[in-house]
Amino acid sequence: MNFILSTPSLEDFIRLLRAWRFWVLGALLGALLGAAAYFIAPPPHRARATVNVDFNLEQAWPQDTDRQQFYYLERESRKLEELAWHDEIMSQLSSDFSVPVEVLRDGKLQLSQPAEAGWHFYADDNDPQVAASLASAWAEAFVQRVKAEIDSGNINEFIKLEVTQSGKLPTARSVPLSGYLLAGSTGFLMLSVFVVLFVKPKTNYK
Repeated sequence: MNFILSTPSLEDFIRLLRAWRFWVLGALLGALLGAAAYFIAPPPHRARATVNVDFNLEQAWPQDTDRQQFYYLERESRKLEELAWHDEIMSQLSSDFSVPVEVLRDGKLQLSQPAEAGWHFYADDNDPQVAASLASAWAEAFVQRVKAEIDSGNINEFIKLEVTQSGKLPTARSVPLSGYLLAGSTGFLMLSVFVVLFVKPKTNYK
């Protein structure tokens, strides 16, 4: 125990450098195990739909006051983000795709870039076509909901939205193979270093 808790000495680091074949082998083994995990239990497919959001600052704040524009963007962005996760939208998606609302909100759906310009609507599913359809439906429902709120006066009338990507969406695994390789390689590399540094070598007595 004292050996494990003691500060590594120069001799320990020399031993680590001499064991480079061991920790390189550990890194390679980790990468192979990461690849095996990827192909045995692959991550779900992920599709992305995009909605262009234009806050039209020039019309909303013609006096061009930076501070007011900042608070305007922050306030309206929060409103739109809340609408993206609105109960009615989630309930409709849940009904159409037979997925519980809790699952949709717990990582199956993800929203990226909630500011001006492109908002990305991500959906994960084991079936790439389902992922694409879910992402597209979410983006379309969001735009329709925001337009309804603009008509009712709850959202600034100068905000303009357009679905720019919703058809034939490309899909890819939510985590790439390289991520599994890196995680496995890094994990086993650290384990190899730990073994070399903290497992006390046997001392031969004559």
